Amino acid sequence: MTAAIGNTTTRFIRAYTTTHEVATGKEEVHEFKTETKRLLDIVANSLYSEKEIFVRELISNAADALEKLRQNQAYDATYSTDQPLDIKIELNHEANQFIIQDSGVGMDLEELSENLGTIAGSGSKKFMEKLEKDGNAKDNIIGQFGVGFYSTFMVGNKITVYTKSAKEGSKGYCWTTDGQGSYSVSEADNVAVGTKIIIELRDDCKSFSSELEIDSIIKRYSNFIGFPIYLNGKEVNTIEALWKKDVNSVTPEQHTEFYRFIANAWDDPQYTLHFKTDAPLSISSVLYVPEKHMEMLGEEQSEPGVSLYSRKVLIQPKSAGLLPHYLRFIKGIVDSEDIPLNVSRELLQDNILSRLRQVMTKRVLKWLDTEAKKDPKKFTEFFLDYGQFIKEGACTDAMHKREIAKLLRFESSKTNGRDMISLEEYNQRSQEGQKRIYYLLTPKRKYAEESPYTEMFKKKGIEILYLYDTVDEFVVNHLGKFQDYELVSADSPEVANDPLLQDDRSTTMSDALSDNDAKELASWIEKSLGDEVVKQVDVSRRLASYPAIVLEHESPAMRKMMQMMQGSAKMEEAPPTPTRLEINPDHAVMKGLFHIRQQNPDLAKLVTEQVYDNALCAAGVLDDPRSMITRLNKLLEITVQNVEQDKKVKA
Repeated sequence: MTAAIGNTTTRFIRAYTTTHEVATGKEEVHEFKTETKRLLDIVANSLYSEKEIFVRELISNAADALEKLRQNQAYDATYSTDQPLDIKIELNHEANQFIIQDSGVGMDLEELSENLGTIAGSGSKKFMEKLEKDGNAKDNIIGQFGVGFYSTFMVGNKITVYTKSAKEGSKGYCWTTDGQGSYSVSEADNVAVGTKIIIELRDDCKSFSSELEIDSIIKRYSNFIGFPIYLNGKEVNTIEALWKKDVNSVTPEQHTEFYRFIANAWDDPQYTLHFKTDAPLSISSVLYVPEKHMEMLGEEQSEPGVSLYSRKVLIQPKSAGLLPHYLRFIKGIVDSEDIPLNVSRELLQDNILSRLRQVMTKRVLKWLDTEAKKDPKKFTEFFLDYGQFIKEGACTDAMHKREIAKLLRFESSKTNGRDMISLEEYNQRSQEGQKRIYYLLTPKRKYAEESPYTEMFKKKGIEILYLYDTVDEFVVNHLGKFQDYELVSADSPEVANDPLLQDDRSTTMSDALSDNDAKELASWIEKSLGDEVVKQVDVSRRLASYPAIVLEHESPAMRKMMQMMQGSAKMEEAPPTPTRLEINPDHAVMKGLFHIRQQNPDLAKLVTEQVYDNALCAAGVLDDPRSMITRLNKLLEITVQNVEQDKKVKA
């Protein structure tokens, strides 16, 4: 009974038989050793959060006993049994009994005393002595030794065990206790090879004599045990543990059926990973990506979709610690034999789970990257549905951000329609000498293509990524770099001085402003707008179709977030941060402004303010365009008046 008894591999289980065991001979009464009494108290009162776990523990013990018998029979002819290798559970609701029986290796008298009367193996007694000095017994007991059998004391007033070793010539024995400090052992007749446990259930545990209840528990925790489990004569575990099979022997149809079973779904998996390894941990797994996810329909964040098993026994359903939260869309099973089959089924040691998490996270990200390279078009469709999870990972998982970055996809100035490219593809087709990945946060592609910030990129043939979601800005900020390429926004000050984006226009045009005139105009604009609006006005000839742009402005995404917070908290709106204005002295508006600033200062001020608001609007940081209406109407009025005056002059 491995899980119950440390290093021993004997098991209890089976149930209904046509013959009845009879205790014979002298009954010997023994006291539990002190450390065992302490253990019984911990198990019965505090170790497990759910009493139903005892079913899982006993089934696991039984499966191990059957496996031990099968292995022993392969090399030792003295082990024999004419019974099929199975587990039987019989429930007696009237008598309030839970009976479980296996046809496994069984126990002789010495093993019975060693395994059930004491805590067996691997320094556990010393550990119990250490517990006397440690107040947190529940936490520190985890993973130290097996206590599966002792979980019966959570639900039973009296436990009776009939067992017979599979070795030829072995006798049958009866072991009984009420868990109060002593147990009795005697020889018994009519005992089948294996182990049978009869639990007299407590009054508050009568539900465990219900067939419906036990059937549900078996399917939840032990559905993939490698031996038949019969409940009141009916086999209940009919689903095969697909992840334990050879990778090449499982058909796509079998994967689809298995995915639908574990995910409780009706769609087909769009990606499948059947993964097995022995290093650095022993892992067998099957993972699936569903066709769709529920969060895209506006539902709350879904719970994790991967369950943790050990040797086909459920350890943690929908384990939150097995994969990072952003991979919650993945469905499947991970089975690791490195997890001890003992109490740690319920309360895993953090170091075991963290190692599993690290291995599986890397493997999943590698799997998705492989699928992306295998069929880029299919992966683009996947990303359109699941991109929010990948972006969440880029913002929250610093350890794996390089691997996550490979999975990101964006539209760009050189893609068409819904086509998207990876950061790696961008780098591969970048220009000679280019060491930056340029991007622009924009609500729509049309706005980006008409933006003043992309004008010089188009002229120079340099590709820009278009980021449509607010979260995209946080993604690129968290990444910072990708393969030594710095991620830089097209509307950032760094771009203003980028040698790749400088224009070679001369100032020899007859009506062009000289450098001194341009600097004079910039100084006037800076004074006209005031230091609460702009902190600096620069002259640049990299623009062609636009009179001005703003730099060092607030992030549009951050600005929106602040507005939402202010609105929800009824906070006073924060004033805009002063920006840096860059003017194009070759634009007709700027050339006209240079001349009218002295002839008509009021009109020049109106034009300057409108140019600045237009620049804010192009940057996506103008809070409310309605603030421009009065000024625009005034400018329209002046324009119409000038047209009328021109008509009169010509007349």
